[in-house]
Amino acid sequence: MRIGTLREVFPGEARVAMTPESALQLQKLGHACFVEAGAGEKAGFADAAYTAAGVSVVPDAAALSAATDVITKVRPPTEAEVGRLRQGQTLIAFVWPAQNASLLEQARAQGATVIAMDMVPRISRAQKMDALSSMANIAGYRAVIAAGNAFGRFFTGQVTAAGKVPPAKVLVVGAGVAGLAAIGTATALGAVTYAFDVRPEVAEQIESMGAEFVFLDFEQTQDGAATGGYAAPSSPEFRDKQLEKFRALAPEIDIVITTALIPGRPAPKLWTADMVAVMKPGSVIVDLAAERGGNCDLTVPDETIVTENGVTIIGTTDFPSRMAAQASTLYANNIRHFLTDLTPNKDGVIVHNMDDDVIRGATVTHQGAITYPPPPPKVPAIAAAKLSEKVRELTPEEKRAKEAAAFRSQTKNQVGLLILGGLLIALVGAYAPASFMAHFIVFALACFVGFQVIWSVSHALHTPLMAVTNAISGIVVLGALLQVGSSHWLVVALAALSFLIATINIVGGFLVTRRMLAMFQKS
Repeated sequence: MRIGTLREVFPGEARVAMTPESALQLQKLGHACFVEAGAGEKAGFADAAYTAAGVSVVPDAAALSAATDVITKVRPPTEAEVGRLRQGQTLIAFVWPAQNASLLEQARAQGATVIAMDMVPRISRAQKMDALSSMANIAGYRAVIAAGNAFGRFFTGQVTAAGKVPPAKVLVVGAGVAGLAAIGTATALGAVTYAFDVRPEVAEQIESMGAEFVFLDFEQTQDGAATGGYAAPSSPEFRDKQLEKFRALAPEIDIVITTALIPGRPAPKLWTADMVAVMKPGSVIVDLAAERGGNCDLTVPDETIVTENGVTIIGTTDFPSRMAAQASTLYANNIRHFLTDLTPNKDGVIVHNMDDDVIRGATVTHQGAITYPPPPPKVPAIAAAKLSEKVRELTPEEKRAKEAAAFRSQTKNQVGLLILGGLLIALVGAYAPASFMAHFIVFALACFVGFQVIWSVSHALHTPLMAVTNAISGIVVLGALLQVGSSHWLVVALAALSFLIATINIVGGFLVTRRMLAMFQKS
């Protein structure tokens, strides 16, 4: 198939959907690659680089649409771009079908197949095609860099001759891909990082990255995970507790990065105007949900404003485009992986298998029909969190009764073992000679003493008790010396072996003890 990439016409968009490297991989699948002239210039990919990679450079969008079977791009297509699609042609791009119903209807009328990269289901098998995660990862990283640029202090704390600089306190609201990227970057820069998310299962991920998870004192625990790995809308009671917690944190936080966004919905308002009013002058808010209205009441999309109390609010919506080379490389790889699934035989022939969960989920129009919304994925992206049962605290009377019952049970077990042991010894004594019984009693007492002294001690305390073990070994040596003069060869052999092993234990114990003491001595 002939795969072509259009030059982006959206103002300020610098990304491109195909790079010379991804084109080489597509050619290995049997495809021929085309690119519109100048498509990669803003991302740092010159037309000459595409030509060197075996890509045909065409002069304009009309020529590219006419020459190709599959068209790839970044931003949703314009009406003119959709109008150039023909029957059976495939378009791959960010589409946002919930917000672009007219675009879907136009593509359906054209008979084209449209694949929305923003609709790739978030399941393990599709991670390599998850363009939303790729772009969110860049946005989260870039948000921290933008916050640092606007913030007037170091992220990390420092103690210098000129004075002490406290570390910045960063709060990340929402621990999706963008949130985790922001957490990792802020932590790496040395900030004290806090994070919050309505999904309890991400708490371990947050803490593993060095941040502190902000817990809510909320009795009715809810599972905030929705189908597809996104957060679900919160209940009014949960939202009230959430805002109450944020109001308490606002005066202490230097940088707030909000990432909460549910596809197809306006951004939830999580950082209200009264929270901004109590923040310290010089604080920074970066709202990654600005394109959908923002998580902050005062966010202005595509603008950076400073409030009356000196708080900077950044509403930038094109963070991935500001790292165009990196973003283009990741996005082009996402499309390449998707085309790999569409070309199962690697023979250059696209097979649009609507029984495949990933292909079906991302396809929004196909064969003259609108296929959006897709059926829910068969495999959940994140397992639902199990609600932990609260253990009822016992009353003092119940505690005393429980302790008494445990004591009675332990006493019964010990008495039973003593009686059983006594009966066994009496049974042996009824048939064994008196000399054997004397040795047997000594053996049993030695086992009992050894068990109580060594086995009941915690493993962490074995080394400090080396002197006690040496004393026991000394007793073994003494017993062995007394038995060496026996007339029976087996007794003499066992006594000699006991003497050897106990001596090794004593010498080794002294050597280990000496080395331990040397650790605490000045060289």
